[in-house]
Amino acid sequence: MQFDIKGMSCAACSARVEKAVSSLSGVEACSVNLLTNSMTVEGSATVDEIIAAVVNAGYGASEKGKTKSVPKAEKSETKKIIIRLAVSAVLLLILMYFSMMINSSPAFLIYPDFYFTKRAIMQMLLALAIMIINGKFFTSGFKGLIKGAPNMDTLVALGSGASFVYSTARLIELAYIESQTGGGAHILHDLYFESAAMILVLITVGKLLESISKGKTTDAIKKLMNLSPKTATVLRDGKETVIPIDDLKVGDVFIVRAGSSIPADAVILNGSLTLDESALTGESLPVEKTENEHVSAATICRSGYAECRAENVGENTTLSQIIKMVEDAASSKAPIAKIADKVSGVFVPVVMGIALITAIVWLILGEEIGFSLARAVSVLVISCPCALGLATPVAIMVGSGVGARNGILFKTAAALESAGRTKIVALDKTGTITKGHPEVTDIIPFGNTTENELLSYAYSLEKKSEHPLGKAVVEYAENKNIELIETENIEIISGKGISAICDGKKLVGGNRSLIEDVPKEAIEQGNALSDMGKTPLYFALDDKFLGIIAVADEIREDSREAIETLKNMGLSVVMLTGDNERTAAAIADKAGITKALSALLPNDKLNAIKELKEAGRVMMVGDGINDAPALTIADTGVAIGAGTDIAMDSADIVLTKSSLLDVVTLIRLSRKTLKNIKENLFWAFVYNTLGIPLAAGAFITLLGWELSPMFGAAAMSLSSFCVVTNALRLNFFKANKKHKKEKKQMKKTIKIEGLRCPHCSGRVKKALEEQTFVVSAEVSHESGTAIVTLAEDTANEALKAVVENAGYKVLDIE
Repeated sequence: MQFDIKGMSCAACSARVEKAVSSLSGVEACSVNLLTNSMTVEGSATVDEIIAAVVNAGYGASEKGKTKSVPKAEKSETKKIIIRLAVSAVLLLILMYFSMMINSSPAFLIYPDFYFTKRAIMQMLLALAIMIINGKFFTSGFKGLIKGAPNMDTLVALGSGASFVYSTARLIELAYIESQTGGGAHILHDLYFESAAMILVLITVGKLLESISKGKTTDAIKKLMNLSPKTATVLRDGKETVIPIDDLKVGDVFIVRAGSSIPADAVILNGSLTLDESALTGESLPVEKTENEHVSAATICRSGYAECRAENVGENTTLSQIIKMVEDAASSKAPIAKIADKVSGVFVPVVMGIALITAIVWLILGEEIGFSLARAVSVLVISCPCALGLATPVAIMVGSGVGARNGILFKTAAALESAGRTKIVALDKTGTITKGHPEVTDIIPFGNTTENELLSYAYSLEKKSEHPLGKAVVEYAENKNIELIETENIEIISGKGISAICDGKKLVGGNRSLIEDVPKEAIEQGNALSDMGKTPLYFALDDKFLGIIAVADEIREDSREAIETLKNMGLSVVMLTGDNERTAAAIADKAGITKALSALLPNDKLNAIKELKEAGRVMMVGDGINDAPALTIADTGVAIGAGTDIAMDSADIVLTKSSLLDVVTLIRLSRKTLKNIKENLFWAFVYNTLGIPLAAGAFITLLGWELSPMFGAAAMSLSSFCVVTNALRLNFFKANKKHKKEKKQMKKTIKIEGLRCPHCSGRVKKALEEQTFVVSAEVSHESGTAIVTLAEDTANEALKAVVENAGYKVLDIE
């Protein structure tokens, strides 16, 4: 369940709401997001119970609406802040004039009797006006304090309020002294009305900057929402009718012309289109679509004309699902945020305590009340729980938005974080490393079975199969117009093949482990096919072996480049496949993979992932039903573009394109986001760690540094803005950035006979270091060894030849 939360102003607020809801019976998990003012709750607690808990905590809550629309609340809120700031700033300028004016000021020329008490009263009235205009800080702050949940507004309200109350008391004293003696100028300089007002204005400036920046972090979602057209042109009774998009229903036939957006996920009935799918897939090249092919909502028709039948409308379209994934990721919390959450929960009370202690200590040290109060107020207004609370969610929001623009959909913030910590990438073979569209390459009948008979049996058996290899056989047979034989009792044997009853006999097809008696000659031919990277499928009817049909699936054009890049990023790459060992080895060699686990059933893949996890965090990339268990058990499960629904449901991340280069992009993006979060948290913690002691006056005696409340308020205003702005740098992330290959250096030790003196050592060293593949060589005639650092993997024979050409004998190379 998702909820919209109202009234939160800082991380302390979100921590308070999260704590209140988490304490409810039946709530299994609760995540409150300060950036989006939203809350996600898992468990059996009712909506009314959850809303009541939020209200009791001092905030407002409502269940998130079902329909998606462009959020306007943040725009109106930003507008209100601008108006409030503009009026406050004008009044503040007048207030500052009266607080700093001298006797020669124009005001004295107009009104000569305008002196101490009257100037002070004017300052008080102006400050009071500014406080009323910015009353939101006081109502929210004191409400939180009364509820036992002080927040950032509480700090601002206490700081500004304390300055105003103290100044008002001094004003009364000033009025008395002036009425008795005519003096009191010294008190006029001890008023803090301008500080009380300036704090509010500067905090409002920070709120405005924060609001504008936060609005930019949600640009990705808003742009996706704006992609959906507002109307659709449908065919009703043979006539074209324009209807609102909300009135479009499943089964309606609509028309698409050049320049228009497709209003729903649909299938083309007739015509052809050239579509721009970049908004959904990140792919810039146009895609051709013809009859019976599927099209997605919000893709743009660049040319062509077609009549399409709506299959998914409204919330069920691909676009809506993408928006939901991005919103869910932004609403959830990454594990790294737990530290900030714990600090935020106690931050405000601790700061209030520090401020009180600061005032008391300075009073004990003999300072005046005004000075001590200034130090306490500075502590209150410089402390910023918002920076801590925004450090993680803004980076997650921007990172997930950048991912969506590049066809990478993170389901949760935890998935975005986890991907960046990956050490091992496990890749399924079919449909992931390869194209997933295998073709029949060889047909080898045995005994008295003819080629057409073998194809007929295989076609009849595989017709009911969903496996890509089976589909290749069916497609080939249909192109050859092969006869289809009646079969019954179809049974899918997971990881092995398929069986059925044909004319009362058991017909089986699949890998060799499915058939007991395979002729030796067939085994040899199957092995030869496997060595060529082809997958042999064996077929038998009862005890009669029918023959072999070999199927090959080509490696994707970019798979080897992606795998090499992953390895250059310091990641281990492993291939998982149900193919036999020979075929797996051939494909792995073509793809540049050194470790391949073959002949794996779905459960074997799951166990393989468990074993790999013992060596580090594992990312599993797959696309098929048989990958679902492995995707679920991996630290990070990634479903690649052409994957099945069950694979996508089991995955943490979905790639809308079928390219392994997107795996490289998602890991790079995750690492960048994780780095950004750490930077945000670091600066938020450092800001508060250094700012609070500075404001308290800890450096006054030592270095003479003194921070006024106004500068403290300015620093607090900028802290959150800086955190959000830093997160926005992620928008500059480029998916097509070239990856610098890290030079792999390795060392080998050569044992040499004949090294009798330093001259010998120098001769061998020079010979070795003249080679381009040698970085350096340390040669010792005492130990009789040469330790060689290599720029690349080099054969021992090449090293041996260099040493022996120099006139020495190589005994061994390790």
